[in-house]
Amino acid sequence: MTVAKEIRDRLEREKIEFVELQFTDIPGTLKTVTVPAARLDACFERGLWFDGSAVEGLARVVESDLYLRPDAATFQVVPWAALPTARLIADLTLPNGDPFPADPRGALRTVVASATDLRLEYRVSCELEFTFFSAERGADGQLKLIDRGGYFDATTSPAEQVCRDAAGALERMGIAVHMSHHEVGPGQHEIDLEATEPVALADAITSLRTALRAYAPRRGLLATFMPKPTPDAAGSGMHVQQYLRRRDGSDAFGGTDDTYGLSPTARHFIAGQLEHARGMCAVIAPLVNSYKRLMGGWEAPAHISWARRHRGSYIRVPEAREGQATIIEVRAADASANPYLALAVMLAAGLDGIQRELPLADPVEEPPVFGHRAAREELAELLPRTLSEALEAIDWDPLVRTALGQPIYERFVAAKEREWREYQRSITGWEVENYLNAP
Repeated sequence: MTVAKEIRDRLEREKIEFVELQFTDIPGTLKTVTVPAARLDACFERGLWFDGSAVEGLARVVESDLYLRPDAATFQVVPWAALPTARLIADLTLPNGDPFPADPRGALRTVVASATDLRLEYRVSCELEFTFFSAERGADGQLKLIDRGGYFDATTSPAEQVCRDAAGALERMGIAVHMSHHEVGPGQHEIDLEATEPVALADAITSLRTALRAYAPRRGLLATFMPKPTPDAAGSGMHVQQYLRRRDGSDAFGGTDDTYGLSPTARHFIAGQLEHARGMCAVIAPLVNSYKRLMGGWEAPAHISWARRHRGSYIRVPEAREGQATIIEVRAADASANPYLALAVMLAAGLDGIQRELPLADPVEEPPVFGHRAAREELAELLPRTLSEALEAIDWDPLVRTALGQPIYERFVAAKEREWREYQRSITGWEVENYLNAP
């Protein structure tokens, strides 16, 4: 296979001499190998060899010979690069050409294929939240807020310019941006990506994170996807809106004989995602810090429930206008997740509910009041409170493990267990403040 003529023409027209081949490791960090543009033909024909053992969480030393196979559909010029540069997202293969079983992009493709086998098409959009701080810390070493803005406030801060820089760059890369706006917390913003097929959305999320981190320093800012960057800050999530269509293009989630306008397929889909909520949690909220957000409040979910109006629920089903597709929104994920793995486990859980025809419990439209009997009963339906608890939950959920595949599951858990051990060994400022002079 040679480089398609349109790619070759673009390289020559833009005077691009180097191309980045991109992929993510299992935790979701973007990795890049740069090749001269003249070598692209060879990369398409034979793949590009690289040492997979050098990538955290990706390969053991005994299986380090891996190949990058660029996906021609992902070719784009990188707007934020200092020199004319293009990128291609690559799939990972073994030397014999077989897919590498620990490739996150491949794991998502496998689950998407299972939806296709059921004559269903899964599409997703997302709202990605993040926070800006000044790139320079205060005299006390603390992070410095850049504004006191709130939800949908109009600002002229450098942060607004960074969001416009990033959104404009994505549009030039063929990635559709729905909108951007200031979020509820100081320095907190959101960029929403339009609905597309899941692999393309995961590709877009990695591009958006990269763009924000590239543009922020140019305006004296630090962009962070940390779910809870300061104790008093509103948590930053990644709300994923899910759509399901039948083979004839009709909405598989919509129904006319249901109070909430849901079809039986939609109710089973939601029930599956609720049943596997604890097992999915380590994948969609993968940091120690993620669980500082998933404690309730600031519209972040703490309980496993669904609703139409209550924005603190795990799943929300916005009311659809006539002629509009029904949306099932998962609100527990955050932008630190590997988007390929997060979408894979979400879809697998929903399909499991459909195939097993799981019944859906009643919605919970009001947050629980602790101390009441109903709230005490709901304690059994809490999301994991720590990363350690989430890792225990994934170990008990064979559906989630199957969606990831055993090679990814083993490497993911090993990396996260190491992270948890390092956290346990650390001494926080809170501990020093409260215990240094304790009796």
